[in-house]
Amino acid sequence: MLVYLDNSATTRQYDQVTDAMAEAMRETYGNPSSLHSLGVAAEKKVRQARKALASAFGASEDEIYFTSGGTESDNTVLAGAAGARKRTGRKIIVSAVEHPAVLEPARRLEKAGFEVEYIGVDRHCHLDMDQLEAALTEDTILVSVMGVNNEAGTIMPIGEIARLKDKYNKAHGTKIWLHSDAVQALGKIPVSVKKEWQGVDFISASGHKIHGPKGIGVMYVRKGINIESFMVGGGQERHMRSGTENTPGIIGFGLAARMASESFAERTAAMAAARNYLLEGVRREIPDAVVNSPEDETCCPSVLNVSFLGTRGEVILHTLEQDGIFVSTGSACSSNKKGQSHVLTAMGLNDKEIESAIRFSFSEFNTIEEMDYVLDKVKKAVTRFRKLGSFR
Repeated sequence: MLVYLDNSATTRQYDQVTDAMAEAMRETYGNPSSLHSLGVAAEKKVRQARKALASAFGASEDEIYFTSGGTESDNTVLAGAAGARKRTGRKIIVSAVEHPAVLEPARRLEKAGFEVEYIGVDRHCHLDMDQLEAALTEDTILVSVMGVNNEAGTIMPIGEIARLKDKYNKAHGTKIWLHSDAVQALGKIPVSVKKEWQGVDFISASGHKIHGPKGIGVMYVRKGINIESFMVGGGQERHMRSGTENTPGIIGFGLAARMASESFAERTAAMAAARNYLLEGVRREIPDAVVNSPEDETCCPSVLNVSFLGTRGEVILHTLEQDGIFVSTGSACSSNKKGQSHVLTAMGLNDKEIESAIRFSFSEFNTIEEMDYVLDKVKKAVTRFRKLGSFR
């Protein structure tokens, strides 16, 4: 049996997405900027995909820009906002548990003379809203907080942050912008800028987290906001992101977004069922297991992070791999970097809890039968390691 539980790292493309992309490579291969019929056909497909992403965010089509991925979208927002607003303010606020795609450009801006304040979290990765409110100043130009934390699965209160930002702007005559990295949120929680995320100015997301292709991302920029372009050249994407469009990737992303939206309730219910079943099994069958993810409605249904005390997460990971089970010890995007997880560290976990942490991340394709198999293999792996080690 093969059980894939690393969906926060990447997902398997929907077959329909793969078929649509293959057809695009064979048939709709014109440059969308070309004036002939092949170019027009490609541009039409891009427009359809843009409409699908706009619908997913509750936005208009002219607020949607395609990029190479979530990382480029994040970098574009931070660098673009800093460039556009540097004469009015020099302060940026981010959470301490952001993805490196936000933290690294923030640190780069610090070196360039900007002030960056990092907002802390509690034991289950809930944002310190009092610290965030106190951090707002008239010099603040941007707040960036992810929609769902990629390691703990905690849903951040983006709507509440937006209301706080708007209230401050109204009271002080400022124009603080709010950005959210929604790479782990899109397709798993509602992210409409007309409803739950009203007041959000920028959103980043990525195709390969929702069963779309790798190498394609999206950026929502609220109408009326102008930021500096990150990629310049031929003026594609209405001069926001130059470079010939990745037409097959855009088509695949658009289809994946539409499929995710149309089956949202069923998909998220299936993820939650698998997650909750595994969580209950771990609680029941494996002693000295510390659940790091929230156990209430503030946790995304796609993530479960558990520390199996007295083990090493990396050893458990490879032991499970031998049984056809694929999990993670943290963010795949930073797994090649030395040091402990900055997310679990910010949450206040001790060294033993961090060293023994495993992230299970789910898709709608995971089943209860699979979870029985996973629980059995995890229990055996943990028991075996503890017998060999020095667990107390």
